[in-house]
Order: sequence, then structure tokens, then C-alpha cells
Amino acid sequence: MDIKRTRIVDLLKRTDYGQEVVVKGWVRTKRGSKSVNFIALNDGSTIKNVQIVADLEKFSDELMKQITTGACLSVKGTMVESIGSGQAVEVQAKEIEVLGLCGDDYPMQKKGQTFEYMRQHAHMRLRTNTFGAVMRIRHNMAMAIHTYFHEHGFFYFHTPLITASDCEGAGNMFQVTTKNLYDLKKDDQGKIIYDDDFFGQQTSLTVSGQLEGELGATALGAIYTFGPTFRAENSNTPRHLAEFWMIEPEIAFLDQEELMDLEEDFIKYCVKWALDHCQDDLEFLNNMIDKTLLERLNGVLKESFVRLTYTEGINILQEAIKNGKKFEFPCNWGDDLASEHERFLVEEHFRKPVIMTDYPTAIKSFYMKQNEATPDGGSIGYHGVKAPASTMQGTDVLFPQIGEIIGGSVREADYDKLMGEIGRRQMDMTHLWWYLDTRRWGSCPHAGFGLGFERLILFVTGMQNIRDVIPFPRTPRSAEF
Repeated sequence: MDIKRTRIVDLLKRTDYGQEVVVKGWVRTKRGSKSVNFIALNDGSTIKNVQIVADLEKFSDELMKQITTGACLSVKGTMVESIGSGQAVEVQAKEIEVLGLCGDDYPMQKKGQTFEYMRQHAHMRLRTNTFGAVMRIRHNMAMAIHTYFHEHGFFYFHTPLITASDCEGAGNMFQVTTKNLYDLKKDDQGKIIYDDDFFGQQTSLTVSGQLEGELGATALGAIYTFGPTFRAENSNTPRHLAEFWMIEPEIAFLDQEELMDLEEDFIKYCVKWALDHCQDDLEFLNNMIDKTLLERLNGVLKESFVRLTYTEGINILQEAIKNGKKFEFPCNWGDDLASEHERFLVEEHFRKPVIMTDYPTAIKSFYMKQNEATPDGGSIGYHGVKAPASTMQGTDVLFPQIGEIIGGSVREADYDKLMGEIGRRQMDMTHLWWYLDTRRWGSCPHAGFGLGFERLILFVTGMQNIRDVIPFPRTPRSAEF
């Protein structure tokens, strides 16, 4: 009877020595002497390899020459207790079959390759220890997200990837069309006519599922989205992608304080899940990529997040400047904080994550709930802090190494106030009539946030470039694989 393949992650846990097993995987290394070869085999199920002991009297020279780094093998043998250090189990080979040869031109066979080099071979970098660890953690974070929301009564809600609206109002969107770009119909003003396009109007890939998610929350109570989003920004930085994944919960009847509680509880749950389920991979990344990774992850669980207003944050930053701190970008009241400002607050001043609230209305989105106005044109925000101008109930979570990892807010539920803000911004709401209907019919208080999945993976893995935490990064002038 044929023996079924045993995954290496399962084999390494077994102690029933003497059993015959079959393992399959890719060769990491091969070393040996005149009488025996030791083959490190990995099948992707764990960061750890299983050692295959091949007695050269049993195998031909021709076969052993085919066993090179990257080659794919099927090995049948006896599971024995290892006498060497580093592993408890090894396999004494009885039969070896080469399933896939790997020549000298295999791009991942050398050690010490740069991440930039490996991005050029993204289809093969997944077989390396580092990217295997990152992808297993990525899977586990996806499982943590679904589990958390399911256990807390949220419904998984699918929002469209093709849309006629722009949630952020930025205009940096990828267009979707079936039109012949060499023969576009235009009107007298030179504008493209979309009557003969597939959807009969201009459509794009979504930048966010939030607005549709709000519709779900006002019907189901609590929903979350988890899917790809797209932004056509020409940003060549370690923190930006053109295609990335977003988690966006929306919850009816939630106020600002409850939203911050949810943000903190959710992200701590994800970090704890990683520590509980990805220990081997995290230890590898801690040793090879970031020596402070495990300390930082455990630190997130130990501390309550600081909660302060944008106004208080600006005061801290300006005091630091007075004391000699140098920043590249300005940080006066009304400025959109740069990553360097956010990281100063969490890494140097507080030394713990921060939830910043009550941002100036002018630098945030139209749908956020405005704080109580004061007679002098200012506003009163979280725990009574006065601001010199209008502020909104934003709740952004700032993390070490990352900066902003969550962007959230209470949403404006009042139709007249929402329309007033839209008017002040002179926004075209032609394609958002359905969104305004939620404020006309049965409007309710609600709130939500967006978490960039890749930024979460950056934090949990200690990797330094967002292009290295997604299998196939999409960036300006890069859409290979």
C-alpha cells in the first residue's frame, strides 16, 4: 500500500521512530562525505527543514548529482531520532525520486542576496526562508482577522472592486474600460463619452470599500470588509503599493470612545495571534531581520495605547522642536502629520502606540463627524480639549516602525451637516446619491476604520519594505508576475 506524504511540519512533531514515511519538498542544502550525504528538505509548511540521510552505497552518483539546491524531491525512508543538534527527527532514505531538476541558473540558490535582487525574482523568492516565514505569517494574520470579527458578531461583507465613485476624493484611480483607447468618442468640450462603454459611465478600481460598508452597517449592525484596493499614486516609497489589501469594519451605534476601544482590542488580538501561532517564523525573523521584533510585539500587548488629540500632539512636537529636535517637514497646527512626526510620538516621546483624535476638518475626509463648535470658531474635542479651528472625530492609530497603521472616525450621521460639508468642499456627489440616502432614511450613529493589511504585516514581521510582505507587489512601472 502506498504511503501518503507527511508534511514536514507534522513529521517534526512525531516521536514514533522507526515508522516508514514519505516526504516531498525542495532542497535547501546538500553536504556530506564520501559515504553519506545530508540533504536539508523543506516543503513550505514550516521554517524548519527535515534532514534526509542518504547512504551513498544505496544511490547512484548520477542521482546524487541531480540533487542540487532548489531541486524537488520525493523521499521514502525511515523516521529516526536525530543524533545531531538542531532537530529531533531525521529520515534515513530508502528511495529518492527527483521530481524537478534545478540548474545552476536557479536565482535563489546563493545566500546573502539583497531584497532588491529578490524582488526582481518575486516568483522564486517565495521559496526562501525569509519569504516563506512572511507568507505563513500573512496567512495567519488573515485567519486572525476573520476569527476576531466572527467571534465579535460582525458579518463579512463584500464591497465592489469596480466603482463609479471615489471614496477618498483624491482622484488617483485606475480606470476600468472596454473602450478602444485609440478611438475614443468625445463631446464638444473634449470630454470622453462613455455611453458605449461596458457600464455606460466612467468606472474605476476602488480605493476603499468604506462607503458601501456603511450601507451594510446600517442594515446588519456590524460588518467588515477584507479585500484588495487600488490607488494610482506615483509613490516609490517603502510604505506604498498600488494594489494592497484593506480591512474596513463599520459599526452602527458606536461612539468615539468605543471605536478606539475596538481599534486597540482588534490590533492586540492580531499581534497575540501571531505570537501564539507563528513562534518559529517570528523567532527566525527576530534573529535574521529585526533583533527587537519579539520585544516590540510583546510590548504592544503589555501597554494600553495612549489617547491624545491632534492639538495635544502638535504641542508635544513643537515643544520637541524648541528643545532641539529636527524634523524634515513642518508640524504647525493644521498640517497633515508626516510619518516622522507620528514615529517621534510613539517611538521617542511615549514609547508605546498612540491613538490620535480630533484632526482639523480641512485635512480629513468629508464624511467624518464634526466636533462641537465654540463661539470663536474653534471646537471642543476628545476629553474637552479645545482646538483653534473646526475638528473632526478621527481616531488614527500610530505604531512604532510604521507610523499610521489605522485610520478611523465616527461618521457624520446628520444629513444637513453632511451636505453642508460637501457644499463647502464643492464636491460632485452625482455618483454618491445612494450614500446620501442612508442619512435621509433611518440614519443612525456609526463609526469605522481602515487598516492596511500590508502595514500590519510589516509591523508583525519586522520587514522594512512593504513590497516584501505581499507575494507580487504592484508599484509604479512594476506589474510583473
